[in-house]
Amino acid sequence: MNNRIVAGVDGSAEGLAAAHWAAREALLRGVPLHLVHAEEWSSPRSLAVPTSEVRRHWAQALLTETADELRARHPELDVHVRSFDGRPAAELSGMAAGSDMIVLGSRGLGTVTGFILGSVGMAVIQATVRPVVMVRANEAAVLHPDGRHGARELLVGVDTSRPCEALLAFAFEEAARRACALHILHNWSLPPLVGYGAAYDPRVHAQLEVSADASLRDVLAPWQDKYPDVGVIARASVGHAATELIRMGSGADLIVVGRRIRRSSVGAHIGPVAHAVLHHAKAPVAVIAHE
Repeated sequence: MNNRIVAGVDGSAEGLAAAHWAAREALLRGVPLHLVHAEEWSSPRSLAVPTSEVRRHWAQALLTETADELRARHPELDVHVRSFDGRPAAELSGMAAGSDMIVLGSRGLGTVTGFILGSVGMAVIQATVRPVVMVRANEAAVLHPDGRHGARELLVGVDTSRPCEALLAFAFEEAARRACALHILHNWSLPPLVGYGAAYDPRVHAQLEVSADASLRDVLAPWQDKYPDVGVIARASVGHAATELIRMGSGADLIVVGRRIRRSSVGAHIGPVAHAVLHHAKAPVAVIAHE
C-alpha cells in the first residue's frame, strides 16, 4: 500500500466533488489526502495568457481554499496540497503511481448523457495501474452520516472468463471497510444458435445458466472465505454487462469496473463496458486495472 489518496482539483464543481469524495475515502482508510492541481496554459497568439506568477497564485488559492473547506468538515483529516505547471494528465498519472487511489471529477449532463469523461480523465485511467475513481458533481452534495461514505451497497461487474482477482480484491476490501453489502454481477450471452428464434432451446439455456452460476460461485468462494463479514449478493444473468451495471448502479454508493492493461501506444483503451459505465452511471465509478 502507498498510504495516500490523491484528488485532482481544477476549480470546477466536479473537482470539488472529487475532493470531498476523496476526503471521505482518506478518512475511511486512515491515510493522508493530497490535493493536486496541474494545468497547462496555452492559447492562440491573439489572446493574452496569464503570467506564471498569476497562474501560481490562482492555483495556490484554489488548493488552500479547498483544503480549508475539507479540514473544516473533517478536523481529523491530514491534507496536503501541491500544484504543477505542466501537462495535467502526465502529472496526475505520476502522482497516482505512488498512491492508493486517484480521484477525479467528471462532468455530467443529465441522466441520458451522464459522464463526460474528458481527455485528462481518460488519459489518467489509461496511464496508471492504480485505482481511479471518477465522481459526479452531485456526489459532493450528498450528506453522509458522520461525514463519511454512505452505507449503500457497492456494485462490481465481473467476467468469470477473465482474470478478476484485482477487481474482487478492491471490491471486497472496500466493502469490508464500509461494512456494507457487495453486489456482484456477472453477465453472459447465449450462443447465437441457441439464443434466438426457432433455434432457441430452453434446456440449453437452463444448462448454461447453471454453469454460469457455478462459475461465479467458484470465483467468489475464496474471497468470501477471506471476508466472511461482507454480505454478498451474487447474480449471473443473460444480458449486456454495461446496461445492467448502469441500471443497478443507480442505487449504489460505488460501481467497480475493470479494464485490461493494454501496452499499446495508440489511444486510450479502457474496454467497452468500463467506457459505457463511466459515461452513463450516476454513482462514482472505480476503474481497476488488471492483466
